[in-house]
Amino acid sequence: MKSAVRVRYNFIKILTGSDLSIRRLPLMSAHSGNPGPVVWLTACVHGDEVVGMVVIHEIFKRVRRQLLRGAIHAFPVTNPIGLETMSRKITMSSEDLNRSFPGKPEGTLGERLASQVFNSIIASSPDLVLDLHSDWKQSIPYTVLDKRSAATDREIYARTKAFARATGLVCILESEDLHNSLTHNLLLRNTPALTLELGEPYVINEVNVQFGVDVVWNLLALLEMAEPQREPFRYPVAKPFANRLLRYSDRPYSSKSGIIRFLARPGDVIARGTPIARIFNAFGKHQETVDALADGIVLGHSDSSVVFPGMPIMAFGIN
Repeated sequence: MKSAVRVRYNFIKILTGSDLSIRRLPLMSAHSGNPGPVVWLTACVHGDEVVGMVVIHEIFKRVRRQLLRGAIHAFPVTNPIGLETMSRKITMSSEDLNRSFPGKPEGTLGERLASQVFNSIIASSPDLVLDLHSDWKQSIPYTVLDKRSAATDREIYARTKAFARATGLVCILESEDLHNSLTHNLLLRNTPALTLELGEPYVINEVNVQFGVDVVWNLLALLEMAEPQREPFRYPVAKPFANRLLRYSDRPYSSKSGIIRFLARPGDVIARGTPIARIFNAFGKHQETVDALADGIVLGHSDSSVVFPGMPIMAFGIN
């Protein structure tokens, strides 16, 4: 039986400024009125990564009419202090919020904010948490799955991996052990959690917004919280990699200094040995041709047109 969806907007206090202004964390909730799964969406953990915020806005417009069961909660601006200055970090303390979890109530500013976010999420015993981020300016959307630690429950990790494949995006296994990230700590608390990288930072790219909405809707439909779209979304370049988990790599690095001329585009499927970039000096003289080290897909270009020895040029998902 369909019930009326109740949508609520609220705030959680972060701190009081020296001018007595109150900094608050916006919180959005939608309750279907029917029992079912609980999903959390977080965005702007890095203040310059804004596209996820708008994805959440659009999802809440849809679920007002189409949430069949369960509940959705969201922090659309998880780092409001960073958003104000379009900064990746928390401006006052220069902390990376996504390296501050699970947080400490009496810790640093970043740890205090992380603690409020983390405890709010955990208190609802969610079935899935999606942390929405942005990558390089020229990058395709993709899903990131944390490496499994010895303390992560096998069944929870297997369920998370299934969610990753259901996003419809290229699935990348995180290459680092990010012990203080939101998703890593949620997995340690037996909560399936994924990172979605949704294209460029700083600006609202409407194409990437739609990708994000389609990905979230795939997962809501999988959880039977919403009617599936006519066809489940799958990002076009993801098709050759369906149901495969790729490894992340930002190698090869340049061995020369100069100006980058890219030969492979984000989304290109490449073979080992394929020329991916050429490096030129200030007079236009060719310094180096950089070749791919493995078969895979180009995830994105470096944000810089200038490179120095030992710097990454592209990001890849490799077999």
